[in-house]
Amino acid sequence: RLDKDTSGVLVMALNKRAHGRIGSQFEHRQTTKSYVARVSGIIAEDKGVVDLPLATDWENKPRQRVDFENGRHAKTEWEVIEREENATRVKLVPLTGRTHQLRVHMKALGHVILGDAFYAEGPDLKAADRLQLHAAELGFTHPTTGEFMTFVAPTPF
Repeated sequence: RLDKDTSGVLVMALNKRAHGRIGSQFEHRQTTKSYVARVSGIIAEDKGVVDLPLATDWENKPRQRVDFENGRHAKTEWEVIEREENATRVKLVPLTGRTHQLRVHMKALGHVILGDAFYAEGPDLKAADRLQLHAAELGFTHPTTGEFMTFVAPTPF
């Protein structure tokens, strides 16, 4: 499942049986996923983990927000790929699969994803003509052959 503005790899099952097997892998976190994003500002550290619970922001739906009282567990690993003049390119690995998790976690770090119509404002929104979030890699076990397969899509930004 990708947000409509996110580019990259996605998988489509050819039949109901395959859909069930692949869906089960996502549900049981047996897949591998990584994303590339360009975020505002320069991240000083080289890597880290964001472990913040997320919940729907009912007054601004479909936006999500960090919510320590009612939020669901959400965890994201991140690592700097490249520091640009006013932005940082990062690899993001979601360890859970919450709605807008990568977007909200990066915003919580103070580095909103550039071009994000939901969470970026002013110059950060205008810094890119599209959401700078890309599903770069997806790995899962083929539902028929049992072979673990990894698919990669080059980042378009």
